Amino acid sequence: MLILIIITLIPTLELRASIPYGILRTDMHWETVVIVCVVTNIVLGPLVYLFLDKAMALLLKFEWLNGIYQRTVTRTQRRIQKSVDRYGGMGVALFIGIPLPGTGSYSGALGAYLLGLGYWRFSIANVIGVLMAGAIVTAVVLSGVEAFRMLIKVI
Repeated sequence: MLILIIITLIPTLELRASIPYGILRTDMHWETVVIVCVVTNIVLGPLVYLFLDKAMALLLKFEWLNGIYQRTVTRTQRRIQKSVDRYGGMGVALFIGIPLPGTGSYSGALGAYLLGLGYWRFSIANVIGVLMAGAIVTAVVLSGVEAFRMLIKVI
């Protein structure tokens, strides 16, 4: 179980790697694997967001970095605020939920932070996205395992 948690905590891997590993390489029941990986990933997102918030507060004390941040991020946030208000949470949830390279809780937290989505809206989007990703990855892995088993039985 500890290995599943560690794999889930690795950026770019998250549950996209830990669920297949747990189902294919351990003796744990697939439902247990999914619960451990999904819960770990759900907890991970808000922790990353809070870390970003604290790290940025420290970094923005440097005047030159604060100037760059204000010119780029704050201006962009103002321009896209209507879209963020309208689609922000669902957009982040879809970004986290579609299991492609570069998506997940880490990048979702960074995107939500830079968009100014807010902690609670991100947290809800993270839960929805992680549940989507967990369901998709589990379905793909279980479908592949069953298809492989059918092939082996035929031969």
